[in-house]
This record gives sequence, C-alpha cells and structure tokens, in this order.
Amino acid sequence: MHKHFIYVMLSAALFLNTASCNSKKQEDGHEEPPTVTTVYLIGDSTMADYTGDYEEGKDYMKTRYPVTGWGQVFQPFLSSDSLSQMLNLIKTDSAFVDDRARGGRSTRTFFQEGRWRSVYENLKKDDIVIMQFGHNDAAENKPERYVNIEGYKEFLRLFVSQTRQKGAIPIILTPVARNYPWKNSKLEDVHGEYDLAPKDVAAEMDVHLIDLNLKSREFFTKKGKDFVSKNYFMNLPAGKYEAYPDGADDNTHFQTEGGIEVARLVFEGLQEIDSTLKK
Repeated sequence: MHKHFIYVMLSAALFLNTASCNSKKQEDGHEEPPTVTTVYLIGDSTMADYTGDYEEGKDYMKTRYPVTGWGQVFQPFLSSDSLSQMLNLIKTDSAFVDDRARGGRSTRTFFQEGRWRSVYENLKKDDIVIMQFGHNDAAENKPERYVNIEGYKEFLRLFVSQTRQKGAIPIILTPVARNYPWKNSKLEDVHGEYDLAPKDVAAEMDVHLIDLNLKSREFFTKKGKDFVSKNYFMNLPAGKYEAYPDGADDNTHFQTEGGIEVARLVFEGLQEIDSTLKK
C-alpha cells in the first residue's frame, strides 16, 4: 500500500479518535461537547474524497486508487499545531474536514441534487465553507453539467450568501490547474473566464479568495512538466495498479502525491487569509 495513503488514513483515524475524546468536564461531572470547527468542502472530483462511502460497496484500493482528491488528504493539515497558527480564522481547538465534493458536479448540479442543502442545514456559526468549482461548469460539450458564466457566478453568490446567513465563513477558490497547456516550460491557464468569475464574485461580495489556479500553476511549473505528469497527475503505466490494469492518461485528476501538494497549497492559502484578519 502506498506510504502516503497509509499516512493519510492513520492521521484521519487519529483525528477522529482525538475529537471524540476532546471534551471538557463541567463541575457537575457532565461532559461538554467538544469544540470543533467543521470545514466543509464543496466542489468537484479534484477536491473529492474517494474513500469511505464515495462509491457504496466498492473497495477504494481495488477500484479507484491512486486517484486522490485534495480534500481527501486535507485533514492532516488541520492538526492542533496548525490551528494554533490560524487563531483568527479557526478559533476552536480542533477542526473536522467534511468533504462533500463529488465528481462531475458543477455549481448548478451540486445545488440541484440537494448537496448544498445538506451542507446549509448543518452549518453552524464560525464553520467554514471552501468552494471550488469551474472544471465542470465550463464543460459545454456536457450539457447535463454545463453552466454559463453568469449562472456560475450566481450559484457562487448563492453559496456565499447562504453561508453567511448561518454565521459561517465562505472561502472561494479558483479552479485548480489542469496539466495543460505547457508553453516554453511554463504551465499556462486553461480555465479562462471560469478563473476570472470567482475573482469577480469575491471582489463584489468581499469574500476571502484563494487563487488556487495560480498557486498550482506556479508550483507545477517549478516542478516541471515531466515530473508533474509522472508523479502528480493520473498518468499511469499499465499493470502497476489494480484499478487501472491498462494504465491511465489523465491530466486533470491527481495521484496521492499530487493531492497532498494541492492540499498544502490550500492550507497555505488559509494561512495567508488568517494573517490579513484582525486579531
């Protein structure tokens, strides 16, 4: 089993065990609920968690591994030590990542399927909603998921305004980079207007923004096309993984190492947001 996958699973298990025990006793001996900030992730396959009940009755290691959404490996970045460095943004002593992202979803289909409603109904004050869409909104050749620019903006506005209704904190991400096009050893932008739209909404509504498209393109460029293609994206040789006996040629989705690096970029973005907030 891949060493990074083992690390992520052990870290997640440790967090859940710690969170369940992280309660304070009142003077009468009764335990108070643990103080936990829930960090909801809403978005598409690049953010999704493919383990657990993502596909009911299927064994992730046999049917999907090594595909890894960055949200799947985000929990270890929100350890107690990390939270102590983000006291302006997360004020509780622990944080739980609730990854609701799903493959193939645009802002519209995420809303229409009731996925946003299930998040909204559970939101508490000071929870965080991190939203990253755009890959599927832009898919004009797939009308079942396509959303034009104005619709894309409108659904982002909806997610932001309803998050704020609950006293929670919205954070918009630009869509993470795809592994193309490369020009003169530099990874170029492929998202166009679907990169600009989240920035427009963030400026219009005064919302925290992490420019993940830019961050990921700059990071991948430093690593180089050959390294990134082989180690971060789902370009797999035949016969190496049970789930992909014929290999794979996929420059959108991440292998475990790629997912971890993108999760790190998002975590760094949260730290940048925290540093701009009033103490």
